[in-house]
Formats: sequence, C-alpha cells, structure tokens
Amino acid sequence: MTFVILQPCCNEASCVDVCPVDCIHPKPGEPAFMRSETLHIDPTTCIDCGACVDACPVDAIKPDYELDQNEERYLEINSTYFEHHPTSDGDPEPARTVHSSSDHAGLRVAIIGTGPSAFYAARELTDQKGVEVNMFDRLLTPYGLVRGGVAPDHQGTKAVADVFRSSAARKNLKINLGVEIGEVVTHDELLAHHHAVVYAVGASGDRRMQIPGEDLPGSHSAAEFVGWYNGHPDYADRKFDLSNERAVVVGNGNVALDLARILLSDTKLLESRTDIAEHALAALRDSNIREVVIVGRRGRAQAAYTNPELLALIQHPDIGLSIDADSIADDPVDDILESSMSEPHIRLKVALTQEILATATSPGKNIVLTYLCAPAAVLGTDRAEGIRVKRTRLSVGPDGARYAEQTSESVEIPAGLVLRSIGFEGRRIKGIPFDESNGVIPNVDGRVIDSDSAEVLPGVYTVGWIKRGANGVIGTNRKCSADTVALLLADHEEGRLPSPTRDLESLDSLLSERVPEHLTMNDWATIDKAERVAGKTIGRPRVKFVQNFDIYEALQA
Repeated sequence: MTFVILQPCCNEASCVDVCPVDCIHPKPGEPAFMRSETLHIDPTTCIDCGACVDACPVDAIKPDYELDQNEERYLEINSTYFEHHPTSDGDPEPARTVHSSSDHAGLRVAIIGTGPSAFYAARELTDQKGVEVNMFDRLLTPYGLVRGGVAPDHQGTKAVADVFRSSAARKNLKINLGVEIGEVVTHDELLAHHHAVVYAVGASGDRRMQIPGEDLPGSHSAAEFVGWYNGHPDYADRKFDLSNERAVVVGNGNVALDLARILLSDTKLLESRTDIAEHALAALRDSNIREVVIVGRRGRAQAAYTNPELLALIQHPDIGLSIDADSIADDPVDDILESSMSEPHIRLKVALTQEILATATSPGKNIVLTYLCAPAAVLGTDRAEGIRVKRTRLSVGPDGARYAEQTSESVEIPAGLVLRSIGFEGRRIKGIPFDESNGVIPNVDGRVIDSDSAEVLPGVYTVGWIKRGANGVIGTNRKCSADTVALLLADHEEGRLPSPTRDLESLDSLLSERVPEHLTMNDWATIDKAERVAGKTIGRPRVKFVQNFDIYEALQA
C-alpha cells in the first residue's frame, strides 16, 4: 500500500514536516517546490504510516486502496514524477538559521493582511517566545484568498483555513479586522508602534488586455466575477449579463477554468455543496449560458492551468469539454514531446488534451478550449457582443522559451459576456514603494527597498503575491513567508530594526478613536458560527454575510 496526493493539494507541505522517511517531494528548499503543481509521495519509499494524512489541512491524501476510478490517475502521475526525479529536483537550498526564542523577546511586528501568506508569517513569528504580532485587514472578515478567491466548489481547499484558525488562537497574536492601513492608520504610525511591518496584501488588481472595447458593458475582469460569486464586498453589487448562450474567457489558467465551471455548473449542486454567495446563486439560476469558450495565447503544452485542475474538469459529470480543432492545427506539440527535456507534467498536459479530442461529448453545457489565439478587440457598440481574436504561432526565443506571435488571421467569437483572466497584480498602498510595471512592492528577498535608491528600508518587509507576483498556490506562500521572517529575525538579532517610539496601549487607543467599529477574531468567531448555522438550516456549508451591515447585525443577534 502507498498513499497518494490528489487534486485538492495546496502545497502547504505540512505532510513534508511529519513524514519520517522523507518520501514527499518536491519539498520546500528544492528548486521545483515553488513551481510545482502538486506534491508527490514516492511509492517505493513510503512506509504507509499515515502521518501525512493526519497532517494534510485539505484532506488531499488517500491510501491507494481507497481511490475511486477518477482518482486512480494520480497513481500514474505520482509514479511518473519519481521516474524523472528519483530523489529530489536538485540540491536543496541551504536551511535558514534557526533563531532561539530568547533572541527575540519583546519584538513587535505588524502584519498587513490576513490571507495565507500573512498567517504563515504570523505562525513563524509567534513560534518565537516573547514576540508580539498585530495583524490588520481592511475587510471585516479574515483569510483573504481562501474566503474571497478560492472557487466555492473547492470546499476541500478552503479547509486550509482551519490551520489559520488555530494560529489565530495564540496569545501573542492579535487580529484587527476592518482597519485599512494607509488610510485610517498610516504606515509611519504603524512603524512607530512596532519594530517591523510585514505587507501581505496579495494581488487584488487585475491585468488588462489593452485592446479596443475592453471597457464595454459586458466585458469584465476575473477579479470582479470571482469576487462577485464569492461574496467579496467590493464586488457584491456587480451585474453580469447571463442572458446569452455563450461566454468567452480570455486566459487559460486555473482561475479561467473556475470561471467557466461556475458559469456552467448545476445550480442545485452549487446550492447544496458550496458557499457561493446568495446573490450569485440567484443570478446563475436564471442564466442562459450553455457554452464557455476559453481562449489562450499559446499552445496546449504551454497552457497556464495545472493538470489536476484540467483532470477534474475532464471528470466533471455535468459539463462537456472539447477543443477547437482549428486552433491547434499548427500546434507543434510533437516537437515538444520528442524533446528529452520535456517535463512529465508537460507531457501529461498534452496527453490530457489528446484524450479530450478523442472522447469529447456535450451533455448540454460545454467548455471549448481554444489555443493559439490572442485577444484583438471586444466587439460591440453599446455593450459587448463578442470578441475578435488573432491566430498566433509559437516562436522560440533566445532563452529557448516558446512565445506567441500574432498572425494576420483573425476569428470572431459571438458572446454576450467577456471575462479577462490574464493575471492579477498588486495595488499601491500609501506610504510604501510600489513597482507599477510588475505590480509588486519592490524588495530583495522580502526586504522592501526604496524605488529610487534601491536601499533597504529598515523594518519593512513583504510576503506572498505582493512580494513575488501572482504565482503559486496557497501553500507556496508558506515557504515564501518563512524566508522573509527568517530575514526579519536575523535583522532583529543583529540590531538593524528601528525601535518603536510608541507603546501598544497607545495603538489600541488610536484604533478605538479612528475605527471604533473594527472587529477582533472573537467577533469573527461569532460571525463564522452564524454563517454556518444559516447554511445548515438550508443544507449548505455556510451562507456568507456579504455587506458590512449584515455582519454587524449578526454580531448583535
């Protein structure tokens, strides 16, 4: 018997920490970890102890004898990985220095954000005896991407919030919800009360296509649509035209697959198994959309989605999946597959599309994967009526990477809804340097630097997507945060952090004066319970409170 890691894997790597025989790879410190689609268990080394199963925060690990027919594919994925990586993917990076708790007694750190990277940083810091951590979030609800970004039908992935809930209970961690740093409290004021400030604000902005018609009604960003169906207060009032039979999603990453899947999923399943926002569920019940065309600039081997997400879509019982055959007529996948350098996940990505081509069916609602097409214009006069794309061809750059060049051939795809899903980027925070071209806070390994002089700003750090860009999965942020915290602790140990000029009591007074309505994690526990109870009464995991007045009302109930 061996254990197998399945699609919900978030790369959190708690399983790596508890494995007694080091059979789970790639692990933090190995070069492949930050870009891995999922972790893998070596079947020849695994001793069947089950420690990884207990440690997994998202229930993504099963023994091989419990796999159902759809999950058996992961046995092959697992074994194939170790055929190409018999031990590890290169030499591990040198371990960070472990700092004794006595070195950091009295250290005060503020963390901006309450998403995964923020909580991973908080956990690293609160492991040090005597360190005091204050977390801040502009929203009245915590967990960032887990609550507002993960698709509502991925309830297993959302379970990682249990790890954060445990961290939030630590006595040396205080969480302040509904406090926007840079607005009601400035960066300088925060630094006056702490030795260091860590920015973990994610990437809430979206990249634009920069094409004519992009701002027509009916053309929206993925951030808007994801926020809408997840009940994010910034997007709850958005309206989407679901009256036509076709929608187009530009971009083919995992978020693009999420958008298409939610648009076409049976609303009875969404109602019974997910925490999708009530307003979105009501709109989707009346939707006429029967087909979603997903458009990618490059070919099948370079598609941005991960194999586990595509495999789950292939196995979806209610949604058909097909490929626009014309779009792949000139896709040079044979050249890629013949290369000895071709990675197993690239080969699998192509193999899965070959299976789709051979077995495509249409049960009534269908997703069409379209490759080698670049957006050229959103069509329409008063509102979006479709999109014009230009065929592309792959060329090889000086670095050996394949990139898409537009040709003169164009195709028009009629649609009533156009969603762009071509990446996310960070947003500027007042008082903090910002790199507009890359959408991140400029930094060196997590130490924030001045935009002009490139000098390190003492006591200012960053983690997560706002540090490195919008890449990786939830668990990838664990190592990212640990690396930054290691530098922060080293800086404190070596006397490089500024000493606070104000005490924490004065910070409490400042918050009470400026944002008396801000909430704590005890308040969130009440809200969380109320959402779950509201869901239980109608057979759902939870019913989210979206607007601030609903949240405050729940606290008074």
